[in-house]
Amino acid sequence: MRAAVLHEIGQDKLEVLDDVEAVGFGPGKVKIRVRATGLCHSDVSAMNGVLPQPAPFIPGHEGAGEILEVGDGVSHLTAGQRVLVCWLPACGACPACKRGQTQLCLAGFMNAGTPNFKRPGGDVFGFAGTGTFTEEVVVDAGCAVPIPDDVPFDIAALIGCGVTTGLGAAINTADVKAGSSVAVIGCGGVGISAIQGARLKGAAQIVAVDPVASRRAAALTFGATEAVSPDELADAKQRVTAGEGFDYVFEVVGKSVTARTAYETTRRGGTLVVVGAGAMDDNLQLNMFELFFDEKRILPSMYGGGDVLQSYERAIALWRAGRIDLESLITHRVPLAEINEALDQMRTGAALRTCIEL
Repeated sequence: MRAAVLHEIGQDKLEVLDDVEAVGFGPGKVKIRVRATGLCHSDVSAMNGVLPQPAPFIPGHEGAGEILEVGDGVSHLTAGQRVLVCWLPACGACPACKRGQTQLCLAGFMNAGTPNFKRPGGDVFGFAGTGTFTEEVVVDAGCAVPIPDDVPFDIAALIGCGVTTGLGAAINTADVKAGSSVAVIGCGGVGISAIQGARLKGAAQIVAVDPVASRRAAALTFGATEAVSPDELADAKQRVTAGEGFDYVFEVVGKSVTARTAYETTRRGGTLVVVGAGAMDDNLQLNMFELFFDEKRILPSMYGGGDVLQSYERAIALWRAGRIDLESLITHRVPLAEINEALDQMRTGAALRTCIEL
């Protein structure tokens, strides 16, 4: 089958091959025919080495499609069922799951180091234990989440990560209060979803911050009350909050420099939500006095900071009701053979999200 493969970490281009085979099917597994996959910036971060990932590997963890085969012991899924791919399924038995923090379950990460594809030349990994830039993928049954018939595959693919992460950061992690002031630094697909979440929660001012003019323009259509470039943020802070700082600031870039800016842009007693996934050697520096004196809450948000299955259902319900716009997140629809062009757009910040039809 066809798949887009990155041969070595740090390479700029994926190679579309037709000699890839999905492996590992058996008890507790399902094989999925991928119909759509989202291009998330985490895929790019894995390609350039910011996020740890063995190579060669097939990127993609936002996917949706149809079940082709069901392994022994899987009773809740059937062939032909429409599903989205959950890259971080909950085991239901670990301490995190028992506490209700299923987004912190580590069971899904155990599969990330096991190849789930192969070529004549050897094993190939799937990003985050999935790898949806391909025509078929074998995953644990817990990774296949049924979706209603009225949810298109491309919409479902985006709900599988970016939408859930951004909405959840505002709704679950921050619990944005009505009438509050919000700044969102980084307005890709996740940042846009955080903006929509803040709007749903009733934020009075939502300032979108991004260096790319097209992203700033898009943010306004999704609920931002204004959009500024990074060098205009200090002025926006002074103008919108009289210099005090925003009640909530979302860092959706994954870099210490933007996290530090976000901290300084948050008011004393306010909330900084760290949503971006950064590198393990990129350290955020805070001195002990400011940490104590400012009493700012620093809240990391992993996969939306809540139960992902409930978050999926909530996103679908909000989309059906017209409360969130997911169609506009899909800015490009391209064949798999043109995936490198889509990746170039992600690197330059030209696209909010790219949905690739397979």
